[in-house]
Amino acid sequence: MTQLLSFIKKEFKHVFRDKKTLLMLFGLPTIQILLFGFALTNEIKNTRVTVLDYAQDNISKELISKIDNSKYFDIISNVNTEQELESEFRKGNAKIAVVFPAGLEGELKHNKKATVQLIADASDPNSATTISNYFNNIIHEYNGLNISKSPLPMQILAEPKMLYNPELKGAPNFVPGVIALVLMLVCTMMSSVSIVKEKELGTMEILLVSPFNPIFIIISKLMPYMIISIFNLIIILIMSVTLLDLEIKGSIMLLIFASTLFILTSLAIGLLISATAKTQQSAMMISLTGMLLPTMLLTGFMFPIENMPLPLKLLSNIVPSRWFFIIIKNVMLKGLGFSSIWKQLLILLGMCTFLLRVSIKKFKIRLQ
Repeated sequence: MTQLLSFIKKEFKHVFRDKKTLLMLFGLPTIQILLFGFALTNEIKNTRVTVLDYAQDNISKELISKIDNSKYFDIISNVNTEQELESEFRKGNAKIAVVFPAGLEGELKHNKKATVQLIADASDPNSATTISNYFNNIIHEYNGLNISKSPLPMQILAEPKMLYNPELKGAPNFVPGVIALVLMLVCTMMSSVSIVKEKELGTMEILLVSPFNPIFIIISKLMPYMIISIFNLIIILIMSVTLLDLEIKGSIMLLIFASTLFILTSLAIGLLISATAKTQQSAMMISLTGMLLPTMLLTGFMFPIENMPLPLKLLSNIVPSRWFFIIIKNVMLKGLGFSSIWKQLLILLGMCTFLLRVSIKKFKIRLQ
């Protein structure tokens, strides 16, 4: 144990001696959290919709039919109570819900005006706004047809309600993505380059033939980046609360536990890259192209996964950042507990276990 601690201490000194590495480790999260204060707005298709129809009349049925026939919406469930509606949002099954009040047709005929409630998941404010606009267009089109058929103008109004982010701030969307991106970059790229550097200098073989246990070598190499990644996570959370006024609604301990599991998974990927790469340049290239782009594009951070073609949807399932992004949003923004993220945690645990076993095996085969 004394040998392990001394080796870890040596690795920390090596990390803090390199100014470029320090800039990458500590400058990256700070710059991204300050400058990544916007999200891209894109056309959204196949949005999952839940319907709560108290009216059960001709008007609600016509509107439900128009919603279902739109390329922007897919009705995935019809619920009977508000509790079931809330459950659909908690499970992540619905992005938006439409509530038709009782007596909709009668109110429209007597008052020439009626209101339909629209409930959107605003943890992604840009998507929520876009989806609401799509639905308002459907209502507007229906009103136009209705006016042409009736001698007296009648109008249906949509009353939007934004869950989790009623002020439609940008921070609740980009902060979880920045957390996933920073942890993936720091863990994967830095750990793979650190180990490959030892191989290039020829010192890794010297360490492996020494009495020092090879497993301890791997642990000591990865431990600094794990601790620094947790420190970066804390920095991002503090900046989010103090600078961006973003409340952490869920359990901080659950958030740190899930982040630690994701960090271990990312370190395992870095170790696997180090076992195949021969130079630091190739390790960095594999890390950037193999993990940076999927983390940005296939997690739902920048582009909704629902919009993607089927091959990319399937490919996104093997990207650890996708599942971690869901966990962060559910815990940090929605205030949900373990029961809502256990599936994603189980997937990350399976990925972590598999990648660690494969990477350690390849590491020992390649260097011994």
